Amino acid sequence: MDSVVWSQIPLFKDFPAEWLDKVKPLFEKTSRKAGETLVSEGEQGDEMYILVRGRVRVTKSMVLKDMELPLLDLEHPRKVLATLDETSYPVFGEIALIDRDTRSATITVLEDSEFLVTHRDRFFDLLDREPVLGCRLLMVLGQRLAATIRKGNAELIKFSTALALALSRVR
Repeated sequence: MDSVVWSQIPLFKDFPAEWLDKVKPLFEKTSRKAGETLVSEGEQGDEMYILVRGRVRVTKSMVLKDMELPLLDLEHPRKVLATLDETSYPVFGEIALIDRDTRSATITVLEDSEFLVTHRDRFFDLLDREPVLGCRLLMVLGQRLAATIRKGNAELIKFSTALALALSRVR
């Protein structure tokens, strides 16, 4: 973790050095080989990851679990949401970290990668011990989630508009 520039991780932007010193012990470094799945959509989880070296692809199923569509010949149709590398220190799993629910996307490792990982219990222990720091961390995570929802809403509007236009031409 010596090569990680903690102050450049957006999750910890503008954190004073003493806060970074309290955050660092929450995380362990883990490695994954190219081709491995880091997170699987639909599975339970309580870890959050930060990519610090390598490249990953984020995908989402285009159909609901056990849904059968005769128009789709693909066995597991997936939409690529993003391909990310360490330059922006992307974060994965923050939703599961907070609510311990199922994963909303699949993260596949494209090249050998390293991640910082923390677990729900460790994270909430820090929030209990350091309420001001904890409030700031939750605020940053909340802002990330809000941005994700806004982006999803915009995509949904585009999709529903395109679908409505396409269906109106079928008549």
